[in-house]
Order: sequence, then C-alpha cells, then structure tokens
Amino acid sequence: QVQLVESGGGAVQAGGSLKLSCSASGSTGDIRARGWYRQDPGKHREPVATITRGGDINYKDSVWGRFTISRDNAKNTVYLQMNSLKPEDTAIYYCNALYNIYLKWGQGTQVTVSS
Repeated sequence: QVQLVESGGGAVQAGGSLKLSCSASGSTGDIRARGWYRQDPGKHREPVATITRGGDINYKDSVWGRFTISRDNAKNTVYLQMNSLKPEDTAIYYCNALYNIYLKWGQGTQVTVSS
C-alpha cells in the first residue's frame, strides 16, 4: 500500500505564491503516476497537474505557466509550486498516486486566495 501526506497550503492574496508537498511512503516503487487535483464545494474534483513515472507532465489549461509540478525521487515527494495565484484557484487541493490498479488520495489541504 501507499500512504500520502500533504503539507503546505494556506491563505494568500492574489498574485502570491504557495508550495504544496506530498510525501509518499509504503510501496512507492509501484507508483506509476502522481498528481494534484482540486475541488470546490459542490463541484467535481478536477486535475491540476500530473506527472508520470517517465516524467510526462500535464497541466490544467488555466494554471499553465503559473503552476509547476516537480518531484524529488529520493524523498518520494511531489511538489506543486503555485505562482501568480488568483481567487479562482481557491479550493481544497489533493495529491494522489496511481499504483498497480489503485488510486490513493492525500487528505487534502486548503488553498484560499483573496482578491
């Protein structure tokens, strides 16, 4: 099994930056892809950025050029650097890990951007 622990998040003003971290433990060698998703209350959870084991990266169109997903394989940690934050980026951010046939989610962390 894989366990995920998120950190980071918080409240910032528009234009500010935040960095989220997601550390994995357990069967990390089975992880095929990692990602960051976000969810507003009453809305579906949507992908923000994903990275595969091979290094392929995808971003949600609205965060392209502002957010950067990266990883430290030695620490089994994935990061989401968020710059030029906008009020519409406000949401609960979740990391996940795809391993074998399973999808594991982190506990979520709140990001609030005020105008």
